[in-house]
This record gives sequence, structure tokens and C-alpha cells, in this order.
Amino acid sequence: MGERQEVKLLGTWYSPVVARAKIALRLKSVDYDYFEEDLVKSELLLKSNPVHKKVPVLIHNNKPILESLNIVEYIDETWNASGPSILPSHPHDRSQARFWSAFVDDKWFPTLIATTITKSENAKAKGMDEVGEGLLLLEDAFISISKGKRFFGGEVIGFMDICLGSFLVILKAREKLNGENILDKSKTPSLCKWANEFLADDTVKNVVPEIDRVVKFMREFN
Repeated sequence: MGERQEVKLLGTWYSPVVARAKIALRLKSVDYDYFEEDLVKSELLLKSNPVHKKVPVLIHNNKPILESLNIVEYIDETWNASGPSILPSHPHDRSQARFWSAFVDDKWFPTLIATTITKSENAKAKGMDEVGEGLLLLEDAFISISKGKRFFGGEVIGFMDICLGSFLVILKAREKLNGENILDKSKTPSLCKWANEFLADDTVKNVVPEIDRVVKFMREFN
């Protein structure tokens, strides 16, 4: 894509799903303008996403692209000649990445959030059991998919890394805030090593918020 591309990203600093778009754009070395949204949603956001009225929104040459993983796929396909491929090239590997990403977004992370919101200790305990079971499944998935390499995507960050990894800052902030040990090295050693590798990667650490800042935000929000 030789001509100058107009790329804008609408987001909030603390949003894990906005981090997905930032990571993908950085992987592909795409220059973009970032617009921070707040509770008073901008006219540009409402115009670009009139259905859900939420971030992230990627605007490429005045055309909005919505939903975080859809945005990641769009970035991968549009700037396919730049940087590493985010989605695997083999159809089976792509299907695996999408399956586990759907598991994270549709089941695992909503369960984790529900345990934060509920006032019932029984519901929280049951939910955390499910979160732990989900992490065991993700541990097995990582071992199978990564084939002994650093990331789900191999030696470079890929689609599933972005999906699950985007939630690591919130997870670690909650651990720090509540004195919990959600990602337990004794139970999920490979996933713990992956998490450290992911957060230490230059592509990631320069775009995700600091854990202490998120802890402060969560404390104020609660």
C-alpha cells in the first residue's frame, strides 16, 4: 500500500480490547492517529459506531471497522505485506486460533468479570473455579498450538496471543489489588511463562497500560 493511508483509532487507555488494535497496528508498523474517548462519547465515535457506540473503532480512509478481533483481522489483511502475519497461514491453524479466541471472549473473560461484580461469595467461588478450569484448558491449548515456541503464534505474536494477552494487565492488576493468584505457575507453568514473554515484548509493553495505573483505576472505579 504505497500511498499515504489515513488511519485513526478511537479508544480508551484502560481498555484491553483497544490494546488489541494497538498491538496489531504496531506489529504491522502502521502509523495512525489515536483519539482518547471518555464517558462523554465523541461525535466521531457515535457516527462511526452508531449501533454499539463503543470502542475500539478503527477508521481507515474514512471507513470505520468495528469490534476488536475483526479490527485485528482487518489490519492483518490490509497491511499483509508489512510485518509478520497475525493469523496463521494454514486453514486448520486459523480455525484453532479463532476457536480459542472465541472461548476467551465468550466464556472465559466474561466469567472472570462476573466474579468481580457479584456480591455472592458462593457465586464468586464457583466462578473462580470455572476461571481456573478455563486456564487449564488454555494451558493445554498453548502447549499444542505453540509447539514449544514462545507464543501461540510461534516465535512472533499472533492472533491468539493478542486476544488472550490483551487481558493480562487486568488479570495481574486484579491479582495485585485483591492478593489473588489467578495465573498459578504450579498449575499452568507454560501459560505463566508465555504471559511474562508477552508482556515483556517491545510490541506490547509500549502500548498496554502499566499494571499499577490499572490497579489505581480499578480501586477508584470500585
